[in-house]
Amino acid sequence: MHHPSSWGGLRTQKWRASPLLFLMTAFFVLAFANGALAHAVAEGDKGYILEISGINLLPFTYLGAKHMVTGYDHLLFLFGVIFFLYRLSHIAIYVSLFAVGHSTTMLLGVYFGWNVSAYLIDAIIGFSVVYKALDNLGAFQRWFGFQPNTKAATLIFGFFHGLGLATKILEYQISPDGLLPNLLAFNVGVEIGQLLALAAILIAMGYWRRTKGFWKHAYTANVVMMTAGFVLIGYQLTGYVVA
Repeated sequence: MHHPSSWGGLRTQKWRASPLLFLMTAFFVLAFANGALAHAVAEGDKGYILEISGINLLPFTYLGAKHMVTGYDHLLFLFGVIFFLYRLSHIAIYVSLFAVGHSTTMLLGVYFGWNVSAYLIDAIIGFSVVYKALDNLGAFQRWFGFQPNTKAATLIFGFFHGLGLATKILEYQISPDGLLPNLLAFNVGVEIGQLLALAAILIAMGYWRRTKGFWKHAYTANVVMMTAGFVLIGYQLTGYVVA
């Protein structure tokens, strides 16, 4: 994974307004506004889940895809993971690690009924966004003199992202009739949604990287992402204390 050798010069530059950076900031603000819904299932979907029973592969595939493409925390983390990845083979490795982690805890968490505080899990997910932004900024090398294992971190945080979804699904008391096939279908949908979201992110990143302003705005982009993670952490911890 590539890290800039020095961000000092970037911090002292006067950045001109970047349309893509503006859109990205607006996206992060939208993530703030929907922080509490990062893993929530829409009310209409909730009612549907409560009413149906038996094997319903296509509906659960759709619900899984819908969750991923509207899951702001997932997209923020994925954005950070691929920020400095240029080769498709490298992107595939990291995205696969995230998918393995996400799928494992989502399936096991629902199937075995793991009851974990959704607020605390979502706070950890917010921390994953902060971690990735700091990693992209090379903060760990400057502060501690070492580089964390980025592949292991992606897998571990993938576990927490999947567990976050599992805690929400358990709240809706999904029918045990056809549970495993429906969960597998939901997971397939999640992966389809992840691929669609990833394709959109890669197209945008590919365009941005070809512009002269990429390196001038890369530092700011990661600071904005880190801020989003801190806001999500604070929001979830506040919810935990109030609840």
